[in-house]
Amino acid sequence: MTGKERREQLLEIGRSLFAERGFDATSVEEIAAKAGVSKPVVYEHFGGKEGLYAVVVDREMRTLLDMVTSALTSGHPRELLEQAAFALLDYIETYSDGFRILVRDSPVAASTGNFASLISDIATQVEGIMATEFRRRAYDPEFGAMYSQMLVGMVALTGQWWLDAQHPSKDKVAAHMVNLAWNGLSGLEHTPRLMTRRGLGSGPRVSRGEAAAQAAAQAKAQPTPQTGTEQSGTEQTGTQQPGTPPQ
Repeated sequence: MTGKERREQLLEIGRSLFAERGFDATSVEEIAAKAGVSKPVVYEHFGGKEGLYAVVVDREMRTLLDMVTSALTSGHPRELLEQAAFALLDYIETYSDGFRILVRDSPVAASTGNFASLISDIATQVEGIMATEFRRRAYDPEFGAMYSQMLVGMVALTGQWWLDAQHPSKDKVAAHMVNLAWNGLSGLEHTPRLMTRRGLGSGPRVSRGEAAAQAAAQAKAQPTPQTGTEQSGTEQTGTQQPGTPPQ
């Protein structure tokens, strides 16, 4: 076995053990024994368990980031959201050991950061899309970065749950995530207010009664569901009902 082949063998063995037991519970002795080599061979290639772990984490982070960024091709914003969701779920399904390693609290500082920084990098890819959509829909684009973090964080945490639950199917998980994210975005309020006594920011606090009245007024202002006759009429005239969120 060449030096390169031995290095790859040690990486695969280490990756499997780190995913199963975690960093602390995995020893150099065990890695060496599974590879059929002595401990000095592991130290020769990686300098120790920490060095091997750092290489494993760096590889997984690059793989996941590449899969997500390459999946974000041009298209309708909802399609882009679906592409991002599928890219993460594809990674979890294909590289489940790698994902288990990434979501653990890493005891070693990898050169590409940690899982939180990786999620932030992915959110940055989505931020421009969010800002564009916010401008198109007359929302404040300043909050595009915050909403991109919310969306990517939701997908990542759902992925962690799905990895252990193993159901429903990947297509259904992606469909429901996109359903929550997209339909939630389509109904955004231009000036959101909390219904609790805390209010928003440093502005005046709103009582429960006032908040309920405001919520009722906003609900009345929302477009009412169309009946079959109204939908038919809308389709015939080709016009859009006033206040209907843009498709």
